[in-house]
Amino acid sequence: MSNPFKQTRKRPGEWIMEWSIRLVASASIVMIFLILLFVMREAATLFVSAEATTEATSTPSAGSNMEPESYNPDAPAEAAASEPDVYNPEAEDPTTTQQQGEPGAPGQFIYASKNPKYPEIYNPDTGLLPEDIDVVAEDQAEVDTTRKTSVLSKLTGDQWQPVGDVPKFGVKPLLIGTLKTTTIAILIGAPLGILAALYVAFFAKRRVREVVKPAIELLAGFPSVVIGFFCLVTVASFIQDITGAPYRLNAVVGGIGLALAVIPIVFSIAEDALSAVPKTLREASLALGSTEWQTAYRVMLPAAAPGVFAAVLLGIGRAFGETMIAIMATGNAPLSSFSPLEPARTVAATIGSEMGEVVWGSEHYGVLFFMGVLLFVFSFGLNAVTELYVKKRLIKKFQGQ
Repeated sequence: MSNPFKQTRKRPGEWIMEWSIRLVASASIVMIFLILLFVMREAATLFVSAEATTEATSTPSAGSNMEPESYNPDAPAEAAASEPDVYNPEAEDPTTTQQQGEPGAPGQFIYASKNPKYPEIYNPDTGLLPEDIDVVAEDQAEVDTTRKTSVLSKLTGDQWQPVGDVPKFGVKPLLIGTLKTTTIAILIGAPLGILAALYVAFFAKRRVREVVKPAIELLAGFPSVVIGFFCLVTVASFIQDITGAPYRLNAVVGGIGLALAVIPIVFSIAEDALSAVPKTLREASLALGSTEWQTAYRVMLPAAAPGVFAAVLLGIGRAFGETMIAIMATGNAPLSSFSPLEPARTVAATIGSEMGEVVWGSEHYGVLFFMGVLLFVFSFGLNAVTELYVKKRLIKKFQGQ
């Protein structure tokens, strides 16, 4: 008698589908790691360029004491060979330019003095002697010392001013702005999303549930630029009229806009977690005389706590990494103030608004990619907490282990 549980051979179609899924999944994982390596490589240029600049400034320049080159008798022949093939009477005569003494004339040696106050042409009225050509004043030396500061000291500063003679890349105001807007968004979005999930899962009728749940989930794909425009035009004026804030765009307006983006994510995941709780717990609670609200709040919600906690963490990640809403609704000003009624600027908004104008390979370019690494580390940390704490400790706690 043949074994009915004997494994049958896979059909060609099943074999192709199985390997297609494996290849697509492997390609996705490899792509994620390649993106991470690219971002980290570009961020590493910040520290590499800083070391190269330090070595260049500590090593004396070979041309600082450079003497004029010796006379070369072949120079006129070379100059004649470089003349245009066709004579142009409107072109300036190089010999005339040389006689006028303009900088950059052929055969003229130019030395750029280290002293910014020393004129290009010696003038005795300035009181500066020829030996003062490389003497640097104390205030100018302080500026040069500021330029040579380490990268870490620049990143830990209190000002974000990437343009100027002495650029400042202090990340502190950006982190404060991100913390303010994310906190406001979670304080508004997480309770509303969880309460909406409780209503749809246990109190709403079946017809209402079939309409409300897909409608809220569709909001997760709503364009963030539209939400930012709505906050810019309507919410900002409403909040200013209520609070009397001196600034129309501030962290509260940005937090409300981010909350509108967080609510669908928290609702969708929390509702799925509440629906996955065995119905026997609800029936047992009702049989013991509990009301619907007591059953939902004291029995079903604690049983679904790991999934609800994961929904809140994902909402924090969405609010932390949102770009367009933060650019349009927060005021986009890097201020080191914890007041929610003052403008703020987030890390993601800084990357999104300045990456298109930054000079490739510059120090500013490396700092922006370094902040991208910070975003990745934060998101990875949230996922690690969800995996290690939620799925293990909380589940074991509610299972009585």
